[in-house]
Amino acid sequence: MRETELLIPAGSLEVLKTAVIYGADAVYIGGEAFGLRAKAKNFSNEQIKEGIAFAHERGVKVYITANILAHNDDLAGVEEYFEELKEIKPDALIISDPGVFAIAKRVLPDMEIHISTQANNTNYGTYLFWYEMGAKRVVTARELSLKEIKEIRKKIPEDMEIESFMHGAMCISYSGRCLLSNFMVGRDANQGACTHPCRWKYSIVEEKRPGEYMPVFENERGTYIFNSKDLCMIEYVPEMIEAGIDSFKIEGRMKTALYVATVARTYRKAIDDYKKDPELYKANMEWYKAEIAKCTYREFTTGFYFGKPDETTQIYDNNTYVKNYTYLGTVEELDNRGFARIEQKNKFTVGETIEVMKPDGRNLEVIVKGIYNDKGEPQESAPHPQQVLYVELDAEMEVYDILRRSEM
Repeated sequence: MRETELLIPAGSLEVLKTAVIYGADAVYIGGEAFGLRAKAKNFSNEQIKEGIAFAHERGVKVYITANILAHNDDLAGVEEYFEELKEIKPDALIISDPGVFAIAKRVLPDMEIHISTQANNTNYGTYLFWYEMGAKRVVTARELSLKEIKEIRKKIPEDMEIESFMHGAMCISYSGRCLLSNFMVGRDANQGACTHPCRWKYSIVEEKRPGEYMPVFENERGTYIFNSKDLCMIEYVPEMIEAGIDSFKIEGRMKTALYVATVARTYRKAIDDYKKDPELYKANMEWYKAEIAKCTYREFTTGFYFGKPDETTQIYDNNTYVKNYTYLGTVEELDNRGFARIEQKNKFTVGETIEVMKPDGRNLEVIVKGIYNDKGEPQESAPHPQQVLYVELDAEMEVYDILRRSEM
């Protein structure tokens, strides 16, 4: 059995640390440019250094995305950026553009390079091409079935790695190469500025009746004709491992620390349980499914892994998430009273029952006994996002515990 890496996204330093603590083997992040998530907070070089140091101290790798499809004006900046990465020393670069790849090989000849899903890697010939060029790993296009991935595994060298998406949002175009955003609002998905028009509501206009919008609908709210369900393979960890996939990738560099912690912790336990004893994995399935449903999602699908998707993989009546839990904050430190310091994310009140999510898999139901501002003054509720608070709970807290509230 090959080693199985759990690869978790992080859009900020806070989320990177959460991913590491909650079970990631590796984390992928973007710098301030060239990383296909222009709206993410992203990382300055100093934050990248801090994140890598934090991860490496705990045996976790950090990969940096540079997976835009570059234009002429990008190349000089790419070269300058890669020169800076010489000193930062991430564990790998994730690249899709052959021109960017060539710069990386010249500027960073010893750097491990992974080929992004943006490169549309749909066959073993593509894998062999990138291997001969010096790539260590290739990320499968989301359009591949497990049968196709198994065939790729048989046709490529043993030391070449396969990375595949395990969980998260799906695109309607080949692995993210979508032109809708660029066409409609001039923001290029392939340069990191996607506005997600696949989630919008559409109507039809007949050629000879301009301005007359005829609804396309499944119900009174309309039809969201491009809106895919989210990928979730928690029930198919054995099949993913048996296909020869080396790295289980979670999508979501725009997600919160709660989302990342929930998904990382659940998949970490599922992978470890299966490798310890397949029967243990089966026995814990209801726990995995219950936990994964506590993160924000759009209903679930298995994507292309078991064949071509059909109409059941789309959501036609809305574009909203299912949100069963609300993120309240992460414990940053404990004061001498044992109160938890957090930066508050959503409102909660004294006397309310909330849940403490711990990295070891435990969930504790606790009562909020007190809320204090940074001056030590008590307050009845926490109504202001990003306010620094000290929270008194009727349970012992630890740094990196996450506070969340059930909305069910």
